Amino acid sequence: MHSFKFKAEELEQYFLEVMSGRRRRWHDLLLVNLLFVASRFYRMAIQFRNWLYAKRIIRNHALGCLVVSIGNLSCGGTGKTPVVEIFARTLSAKGRRVAVLSRGYRSRKLPLSRRIAHFFTQQKIEMPPKVVSDSRDLLLNSEYAGDEPYMLASNLRDVAVIVDKDRVKSGIYAIEHFQSDVIILDDGFQYLMLKPHINIVLVDSTDPFGNGHVLPRGTLREPIKNIRRADYVFLTKSDGSHRISHLKNFIRRHTRRAEIIECCHKPQYLVKLFSGEREGLELLKGRRAAALSAIACPESFESFLRQLGAELVLCDHYADHHRYTQQEVIDFINQAKAAGAEMIITTEKDAVRIPRLDRCDVPLYYLRIQIDILSGRENFDQCISRICFM
Repeated sequence: MHSFKFKAEELEQYFLEVMSGRRRRWHDLLLVNLLFVASRFYRMAIQFRNWLYAKRIIRNHALGCLVVSIGNLSCGGTGKTPVVEIFARTLSAKGRRVAVLSRGYRSRKLPLSRRIAHFFTQQKIEMPPKVVSDSRDLLLNSEYAGDEPYMLASNLRDVAVIVDKDRVKSGIYAIEHFQSDVIILDDGFQYLMLKPHINIVLVDSTDPFGNGHVLPRGTLREPIKNIRRADYVFLTKSDGSHRISHLKNFIRRHTRRAEIIECCHKPQYLVKLFSGEREGLELLKGRRAAALSAIACPESFESFLRQLGAELVLCDHYADHHRYTQQEVIDFINQAKAAGAEMIITTEKDAVRIPRLDRCDVPLYYLRIQIDILSGRENFDQCISRICFM
């Protein structure tokens, strides 16, 4: 099973390198052309599906509460989880009963025994959604919940986090069991079955739309012009530079009505794995460190560490959402030790997928990151007010 997972991740990495143009051999170029043809058909299928929903030939569902969709046009890497967190935290602080609905990408199914028990004890044959947090207690680990839902449930108090591919079902469950009056649809821009009241789209300022092609030739889930469905556009990972104004102008050519909010991911502190001790960011200054990550954009994480004064003596990347084995972590610790690293730093998303170790010869930390609004704060406040008073 581990060998199959490793091969699948290798294949995923190969396709990403082909799409980005980093592989240029004749058979890679042939594959690029085949992917381009496939992307034309995929684009037509996506647009036809959107048209069916727009013309109400396929009807979406409306829940009996406010639904906020937070998603993106591209696959991964936009920093969506911290944005979902800031919305859920702010709305909960303002007295709304919030539930976050996620599909739980690469989460494990519940054990067979529990599924059989549900089959015989529930009146309905369909499985109930997985409740990661009931707004009071954390109920599932990251393996069953998925890393992002587990992160959200760990960091948010008074917010229910529910995982199910059918988010109409999980939305109804949240309303019936937790009396939720605001549903946040995590990664919901392409989930047209559930009708949102507010559509928020995230765009990574460092790599807005990849190579401009839809899957499988590029990383776009749908054409750029579909950003016109958005009510708010968040430009994430912004540095406030001149190129941001060009990106805003480009987005304005596709949508005039969407409000644009510029934000960055700001490091807050370090957390020691397994003990939860917090350390200030000054701990990194002048220290030799090793970086371990399995995220869509490891470069931005490693850039943070260098900006904070760390000297990176070793960096290792795995495919996005990779679930580490104990041996992989032990091997990396030994490599870091041999390279003279004084500490190992990983991301919060990776931390939930690292198995507990009885012995750790090099201190292991994760970097806690939160969203900081750079411009468009009034638009963000307006968005929050709009949700609270709808």
